[in-house]
Amino acid sequence: MKLIKLMKNLSRFSKFLFFITCLSGSLWLGSYMTRLFVTYRLFEETDFILKPYYNTGNLSEVLLTLLPAFTSTLILYIIFFLFFILFLIFSKLNLKQNGWLFIITLLVLVTFPFEAYLMNIDYKIVSLVNSESFNPNDVMELIKDRFKIFNSFPVIEIFCYFAIIFLLIFKPLTKKNPVNEN
Repeated sequence: MKLIKLMKNLSRFSKFLFFITCLSGSLWLGSYMTRLFVTYRLFEETDFILKPYYNTGNLSEVLLTLLPAFTSTLILYIIFFLFFILFLIFSKLNLKQNGWLFIITLLVLVTFPFEAYLMNIDYKIVSLVNSESFNPNDVMELIKDRFKIFNSFPVIEIFCYFAIIFLLIFKPLTKKNPVNEN
């Protein structure tokens, strides 16, 4: 109900930005979780040792199969972040009166530098796999680095973005009567 009330007060352009932000954010979250699950499954449970049924012969095909997952998470996060910033600018919603939007903004801005660093590694992976001849071992080292650098950050980020969905749906911390500041 609160979402419908919010949407009535927005301009058509702001509604468009909100829609693209929600769409790209949800698609990014789904592809991010899928990519994490699939890439974790490449390794043994204890260490970052490749499972025995992967070898140099079939590893390049596996990485080519994973390429769309890496590419989609890379592109969708960029779209999500840019449209989120544009939505904040053009919607002109007051962050003091909409505490839920303030918390969402904090979560997005705090996780952005870490995700930008990880996206840099993803870009290297996509570039290597897209090259004519790539060494699968180099790509696997980048994937291992991605897991080792920010060990549990992807899981924390997933929970943060699920919290964003919760905040977006229920809109807590919304001031009903704004106080005049004179």
